[in-house]
Amino acid sequence: MSKVIKWGIMSTAKIGQGSLIPAIMDAVDNEVAAISSSSLDKAKEVAAKFNIPKAYGSYEEMLKDADIDAVYIPLPNHLHAEWVKKAAEAGKHILCEKPAALNAAEAEEMIEFCKQKNVVFMEAFMYQFHPQHQRVKDIIASGEIGEVKVMRSAFAFYMDPSQWGTNIRTKQEMGGGSVYDVGSYCVHAIRDILDSEPAKIFAQATMHPTHQIDMLTTGMMEMKNGTRAIFDSSFEANFNAQYEIVGTKGIIEAPRAFRADIHNGEAILIIKDANGVIREEKLQGHQYTLEVEHIAECIREGKEPIYSGSKTISNMKAIDAVYESIKKGTVVEL
Repeated sequence: MSKVIKWGIMSTAKIGQGSLIPAIMDAVDNEVAAISSSSLDKAKEVAAKFNIPKAYGSYEEMLKDADIDAVYIPLPNHLHAEWVKKAAEAGKHILCEKPAALNAAEAEEMIEFCKQKNVVFMEAFMYQFHPQHQRVKDIIASGEIGEVKVMRSAFAFYMDPSQWGTNIRTKQEMGGGSVYDVGSYCVHAIRDILDSEPAKIFAQATMHPTHQIDMLTTGMMEMKNGTRAIFDSSFEANFNAQYEIVGTKGIIEAPRAFRADIHNGEAILIIKDANGVIREEKLQGHQYTLEVEHIAECIREGKEPIYSGSKTISNMKAIDAVYESIKKGTVVEL
């Protein structure tokens, strides 16, 4: 019988309540043992809602709980580094929301600290655990669409202007901005699906005049393997969370690439050949649950996640280059 991994949730954030807590409860041999908040009343309220045994009025108090094996950190971006290190110091394994840090140097420091403390760390890009992405890689490897030339990716949603300045995604000091929030998925998917790192990046953004965060960003990447990629992220556009791979003999479209979970786990791949003939493939998978089960397996077996710390650092280096390009208005070489 496998060891049950007991989780502590750091904060009562919506993503925890809407996605991760249910995923942990659904995952085999995992359970939510505690939840913490700066407000004990809020922690107790969510604990009662999900029948979580323990509620704590501070993150520090929960980290002292010897029964907790691992923690999930969905705190605002600027707090990730601080609490990852505090959790690691307490001997807790860590699933940290994306982006793991505000820059690559911060990510590298966090990840090295986790290694020193012998705890498993993984950044929570949940979408990658959906089986549709392995299927995309298999189709590419089969040669069906020929040589891959271009990948396009987009992740956007419309944020009501009434939220600008109050939503943490729009607060510069808290790591706000569309690239950090949703563009990071596009950057990650491009690197993962094309199995290559960017050699050059150029990006432009529409900046909020008051809050000075990128509301809409478009970017281009020249990859080290010779392929090219285009991406966009936005708080000002209709919901869109997809990617497309264009080859010399066909095209693969993944219209539910990042949020298959809102379709009850069902993804659709659309494959077009050179003659315009189309076929669809449907794949099922609950990406949050699969993410939890993967890191739990790594904790039990003492192994590194498939999405390793070094891959997190590489993704942050690419995001750093996107923001540097926006700031300087030039192509950035990596």
